[in-house]
Amino acid sequence: MNTNDNPPEEPMGSELPPQDEPAKPAGPEAAGEGAGAGQAAQAAPAAKPAEPEQTGRRRLVESVWPPRVSRAQLIVALLLFVLGLGLAIQVRSNSDSSALRGARQEDLVRILDELDGRTKRLEDEKQRLEDQRKELESSSNQAEEARRQTVEKERQLGILAGTVAAQGPGITLKITDPKGQVQSDQLLDTLQELRAAGAEAIQVNGVRIVASSFFSDEGGGIGIDGKKITQPYEFKVIGKPQDLEPALNIPGGVVQTLEKEQATVAVTRSAKIVVDALRAAKQPDYARSSSS
Repeated sequence: MNTNDNPPEEPMGSELPPQDEPAKPAGPEAAGEGAGAGQAAQAAPAAKPAEPEQTGRRRLVESVWPPRVSRAQLIVALLLFVLGLGLAIQVRSNSDSSALRGARQEDLVRILDELDGRTKRLEDEKQRLEDQRKELESSSNQAEEARRQTVEKERQLGILAGTVAAQGPGITLKITDPKGQVQSDQLLDTLQELRAAGAEAIQVNGVRIVASSFFSDEGGGIGIDGKKITQPYEFKVIGKPQDLEPALNIPGGVVQTLEKEQATVAVTRSAKIVVDALRAAKQPDYARSSSS
């Protein structure tokens, strides 16, 4: 008889698992943990990717070099440099004065007295130089200027008085009178016309013309200040040529009047006319300076 229909008997002594603590089936979480551990185990022996790190360094280097400095950054760097330089100078000056900090009171008083004495001597020297400058300005400079003005005035008066020679631009007027028709009054008119045109120094045939000069007829000739002169009559005149020559050539003027007397008149401009005829200085008999 077949006994396979009866369930097999369990062996004696086997312990059944407690009913209150059932065994935890391997669920999805356990499967996930196992899968994670397996993936970690598989990733561990893999090669480390170096490309991200190298790319970051390359970007850092490229961002730093070559340097890109803006104008604001340059100004800030310059200000920082100046500030650092000032601080360095200040620190050095403080270190230089450290010797005075450790000095005794007596030494400090002596140093202060020496500085005061030196300051006083410098102030005295400055005042002395200022006094010398004022004295020079008030005496020597003014005296030198007065002397210069006196010499210049003497030279001008000497030219007018005929006691010194003169030179400058002007004209030469030459009158030739072959028939002897020119009279002294006509030469006097010529002189007056030249003076009116701005003549400053004049000599005629070696005779210096001054304020007291006069013309006269002298036995078939003409005399200046009692000295007889002969033709041709040559006037050397210092003045502005552009004024002197037109004054002689005006219609009805000196040139036309002399030409009516059949005289020949030649006027020549020159950049340098020398008037070297001199007259002796005459001491007045009665006139005196009003300041004496």
